Amino acid sequence: QVQLVESGGGLVQAGGSLRLSCAASGRAISNYVMGWFRQAPGKERESVASISWNGGRLWYANSVKGRFTISRDNAKNTVYLQMNSLKPEDTAVYYCAADDTTVLRTSVDKYDYWGQGTQVTVSS
Repeated sequence: QVQLVESGGGLVQAGGSLRLSCAASGRAISNYVMGWFRQAPGKERESVASISWNGGRLWYANSVKGRFTISRDNAKNTVYLQMNSLKPEDTAVYYCAADDTTVLRTSVDKYDYWGQGTQVTVSS
């Protein structure tokens, strides 16, 4: 079992930045694909970014390309999401998830473990 705990969310003005962290415990995540997802009120959960086990392959949703950066530190069992140039439409609960595979996947139902989420609110 992998337990995931997100942190770093908060309230920020448009154009600002936040860095989300996802700390894993219970198992090393070095063999897992890790992903960040978000869910806005009344909308489905969507994939934001994902990263392969060694950070060599990355995927980003078109809506965040050039603004968000996913990274990982396997020694610290932690994954990060650096979010720059935030927009009001980025407002959502952000979730970290782990996928026991080598393939970068974006489907919510493919991920095996989930954190509880952290709220990100961007004011205009």
